[in-house]
Amino acid sequence: MVYDTVIFDLDGTLLNTLMDLKDSLNYVLGKNGFPERTAREVRGFLGNGVRVLLKSSLPEGTGEADMERCLAEFKARYALHLRDKTCPYDGVISVLKALAKMGVRTAIVSNKFDQAVKLLSREYFDGLVESAVGESETVRRKPSPDGVLAAMKELRGKRETTLYVGDSEVDVETAKNAGVKCAGVTWGFRDRGVLEAAGADYIIDRPEELLEIAAAG
Repeated sequence: MVYDTVIFDLDGTLLNTLMDLKDSLNYVLGKNGFPERTAREVRGFLGNGVRVLLKSSLPEGTGEADMERCLAEFKARYALHLRDKTCPYDGVISVLKALAKMGVRTAIVSNKFDQAVKLLSREYFDGLVESAVGESETVRRKPSPDGVLAAMKELRGKRETTLYVGDSEVDVETAKNAGVKCAGVTWGFRDRGVLEAAGADYIIDRPEELLEIAAAG
């Protein structure tokens, strides 16, 4: 087996979270008198954590106080509605089960705030992934390798046999910073061209392709 440890991004990789993120974002924007954003716009803003999502969504020139208030309101709103429309992508659950049967250890590392990552992991992948790590005071957001390295330490994964799987250029950079290979997925929030330009080691169109990569590289 080439890879015995596989670490996944969450949003756009394991879970389609776009509509819940958009709805919570637009609730906060509307409440504060700011223009709402389309799903296409929000899709392009995702990948760098909620602070960047809010900063990108607010009008240019928005003050720091307004930014911090909207960020706090978004976190509170999203915590109550993060499972309204969110669901795993087709094939994800079966692939996680198959990886477990192969003896591959799995984890989630996301730029979501840590509480939300752990909640969603328990809700959708309980018993299927061994660790879930999000942004916190001790784990810097990607492309810092902090989360990946923390998960590798917990799973006792080695760099040469660990694969990081994500849907964005941030994920590719994170994998490089952690010294591991990266598989970019095309069903998430970025197009194939973005993943190619970022230098992903593999690019896959279906979750099932991960099984071949894990087994044969």
